[in-house]
Amino acid sequence: MNENAIRDILEDIVIHVMSQLGPQAAVPCPEGEPIAVELSARHVHLSEADALALFGAPLTPVRDLSQPGQFLCRERVRLIGPKGVMDNIAVLGPARGSSQVEISRTDARILGVDAPVRQSGDIDGTPGIILASQTGIVGLERGVIVAARHIHMTPSDAHRLGVRDNERVCVRVGGERPLVLEDVVVRVHENFRLSMHIDFDEGNSAGWSSAVTGTIIGRKGEHGLCRP
Repeated sequence: MNENAIRDILEDIVIHVMSQLGPQAAVPCPEGEPIAVELSARHVHLSEADALALFGAPLTPVRDLSQPGQFLCRERVRLIGPKGVMDNIAVLGPARGSSQVEISRTDARILGVDAPVRQSGDIDGTPGIILASQTGIVGLERGVIVAARHIHMTPSDAHRLGVRDNERVCVRVGGERPLVLEDVVVRVHENFRLSMHIDFDEGNSAGWSSAVTGTIIGRKGEHGLCRP
């Protein structure tokens, strides 16, 4: 088969796929604005009751985080899973209605927990784990997740970038080993600051540094393809 015949076949395939995507495929997704990419290390969000059970007092803020209203706490916990233990795990505030543990896929294997990829707060049907401090212990029946990669942005950011809340986009991430990440969840709120969050597994695969940025290059289509 010669080169022209191969090209014709590929063009036919592309035309067929685009026709299956329907009219939304013609809607452009603006590209070019760099978005800061931040690493989200393993951490825990605690309910007020669980914080009191572990530490005997409310959480103590020590440093503000990049997202307004979020802070690193002085308190630390131990994660105890069926197969392994992790110490000195950061606790982030403020307190939430339900406790939640966010880890990477590598962490999940070490702990022996089958943690699903979920958006923060979506903990129904997730596995539990044991949390321990020097003064207390709490057994969570649910709440362990691998956080879905996501972008925080304000409504004006979303309008400028041409995306919507909970939409899934494809992002080209720079670094020593640039890559494209799909299924990046757009999260829109007036109190957010524009930034993308990935975990350490994802950051290491891209050769992440604090200077790394990401660029939205398309939307996730109904057939699973990343389209402009």
